[in-house]
Amino acid sequence: MEHPDHPFTELFEQLGLASEPEAIKRFIDRHAPIPEDIALPDAPCWNEGQAEFLREAIEEDADWAEVVDHLNTSLRKG
Repeated sequence: MEHPDHPFTELFEQLGLASEPEAIKRFIDRHAPIPEDIALPDAPCWNEGQAEFLREAIEEDADWAEVVDHLNTSLRKG
């Protein structure tokens, strides 16, 4: 099955966050690094709906999985 490519900005829109490049950078700078022992959806920076969306994207290898993985990598760097 083909997965559509979602840009990073679209993921932030889907999460209800500001999606301008500067806003994304600020978000990552503010919340990184997330410790390796905390799953991305369990990080304290998400509300319940955002965490559920991220959990489903990862567990179901959904259309969003690749860009969520990019977010995970970005938030692990310190």
